[in-house]
Amino acid sequence: MNTARLDENIVAQLRCDLVTAARRVPTGRQVIQEWELSAVERLSLSDGSSLVCKVAVAPFTGEAIVLRALNERDAAAPVLHGYAMRPEALGMLMDDLGDPIRAATSAEAVAAARWVHAVDGITGLPTFDHAGLARLPGQSLDALAGLRGQERFPDTSHQIEEVLERLAAVAQRRADGAERSPFGLCHGEFHRSSLHVSRTGCHLVDWAKAFTGPGLLDLATWFGTRTPPEPRLLTRLIRAYVGAGGHPDAEADRGGLPAARWALGWHRVWAAWWFLTTAAAGHHRPDTDRRHAHVVLRQLHGAAQLLDAAPAGASRPQVEAGRSS
Repeated sequence: MNTARLDENIVAQLRCDLVTAARRVPTGRQVIQEWELSAVERLSLSDGSSLVCKVAVAPFTGEAIVLRALNERDAAAPVLHGYAMRPEALGMLMDDLGDPIRAATSAEAVAAARWVHAVDGITGLPTFDHAGLARLPGQSLDALAGLRGQERFPDTSHQIEEVLERLAAVAQRRADGAERSPFGLCHGEFHRSSLHVSRTGCHLVDWAKAFTGPGLLDLATWFGTRTPPEPRLLTRLIRAYVGAGGHPDAEADRGGLPAARWALGWHRVWAAWWFLTTAAAGHHRPDTDRRHAHVVLRQLHGAAQLLDAAPAGASRPQVEAGRSS
């Protein structure tokens, strides 16, 4: 079981490796963001410039591969100056984009999503095609069994299991259309904090959860999972995406459901799967279980309603289909 945690020794070692390889002399550093699995610092350099150093441990160690590929395509992502690996840890040295000057707009979001989903040829990423989506409930059940074996999630595992079994029963049918365009590179954390708007322009940052899959999942991510799903809002965003040059098939029904409802449902399944599998792999401490279990249940209940995975004998859930504006 992986129990890697970020500590100052790992950060210091990778920072030293990176600035030495880049032949730069840091004169100061400022913490921009820090949590148990990653840290982001601004390094002031002797020539008056600055760079950003990001260090992360598993499961967030694949970002450099994505950034390197995006840099080769001149995409609006941070320029990677170098990266270094340690067991279960990644360090990156990137352009300093400066502090954000405002939140990104919906117009900037759809413009960014359009170019992201047009990127192809990045190998080694997880793929969520029809088969990949359909497997998520079963893989989540396997992770839940692993957590039970570790005596974790004891108060909620039966509730989580019940909803996952309902989702598994409809997964093959509801996953239909997963490979319909737009299908390609997805950011995985496509929300306002990942669209960095500064004096240097609008850049998409934080690529650690990137995958290959339905672009609609990125658009669904824009709204998060903390509030009840609103297919009408996503429908408007999808229309704006198509209007900005995104693939017109983005508005097509999938799995017997309107596009917005399908995307919101599968995004919640994917998010619950991510929490369960990373917890089972030891990437989250047991003292986070109560909070994560609450998040997982909220996501799964929303997914079951959106994807019509109702309990046997229950009436069809009433969720706005999202066709009207």
